[in-house]
Amino acid sequence: MSKPMSSARPLSGGVVLAALLAFFAVVVGVNVTMMTLAIKTLPGTEVDSSYTASIGYSHEIAAARDQAQRDWRVDARVERQPDGTASLRVEARDRNGAPLAGLTFSGRLERPADKRADKDVMLAEIGDGVYRGNAAGVSPGQWDLVIEGDSTGNRVFLSKNRLVLN
Repeated sequence: MSKPMSSARPLSGGVVLAALLAFFAVVVGVNVTMMTLAIKTLPGTEVDSSYTASIGYSHEIAAARDQAQRDWRVDARVERQPDGTASLRVEARDRNGAPLAGLTFSGRLERPADKRADKDVMLAEIGDGVYRGNAAGVSPGQWDLVIEGDSTGNRVFLSKNRLVLN
């Protein structure tokens, strides 16, 4: 009969402790790294502080009511070129169909899931209530088009619409 073979070094309590500590150190290290990256980027947040946003909520409701009473007709068209340039054309008319001139319109193309990809579009009035502007580096896909109209420093129009650019 032959003797059973034994390992050169027996498994001891110190080896088991070292293995457990190494395992949990790797798990904690990965968790801390992922948590740090998630907190630094925050690409999907709509507002930085929900408390601050809630304070201005009643003002937003009043502004929406005022906008609905004005009954403006604002038509926006976005065309994306193959080179990544997007042109935005906004036509604004009052309830009687007269062009809204003298306002300051601005546009913003927002990525729904990543605010870091947002593109601002400065619009210039080209006449008869028509405003036009361009944005570079607009990739294809889903975007939110946000249009704001200002008169004497006060926002008088706000629109947010989801669109797909090819």
